[in-house]
Amino acid sequence: MEQETRLAGMVRPGGRTARVRAAVLEATQDELVEHGFHGLTMDQVAAKAGVGKTTVYRRWGSTAGLVTDLMNDLADQSAAHADTGSIEDDLRANATNVLGAITDLRLGATLQAVIAAATCDQQAADALNAFYLRRITEWARVVDLAVERGELPPGTDGPEVIRAISAPLYYRLVVTREPVNETLAVHAADRVLAAARAGAFRS
Repeated sequence: MEQETRLAGMVRPGGRTARVRAAVLEATQDELVEHGFHGLTMDQVAAKAGVGKTTVYRRWGSTAGLVTDLMNDLADQSAAHADTGSIEDDLRANATNVLGAITDLRLGATLQAVIAAATCDQQAADALNAFYLRRITEWARVVDLAVERGELPPGTDGPEVIRAISAPLYYRLVVTREPVNETLAVHAADRVLAAARAGAFRS
């Protein structure tokens, strides 16, 4: 009854189909955070969402299908790129945006669960790749704008600049398990900007 009430109370636009999707994706994220990708089950997601198992199996097909849709939804909800008029401020905004995502208790745990799954599951890897490709493409626009303003050399590879900012943060988070903070994020952005200005990212 509590789960049914929760589902009925969802207010996302789009009618019952949208409410069902929202409830199922929220339950999927809950289960990922609590149990990881390999502990994720269709039945438990359906129960937590207050949705019939048949509906979940018919619409998403598998746990990989759930994770793929969740990652698409998270990408849809992500903030647009900064546009401050300064490449320095835009890249620092990107770095702090990444920091906020990976240190958020819920979103960070979700990303780590899918990253771990991607090492041994191709469908999880595909979902993760699609999520980050969308985010990188979105933020690479700040580099294109900087080139147009004359702040960076022509031919600067925007996606590679954005990847280079995120790389040291994810390395500490996933590989060495070191703490990350805003100082590290800003330093990563500033170092990448210095390299970009020197032409290191020209394609």
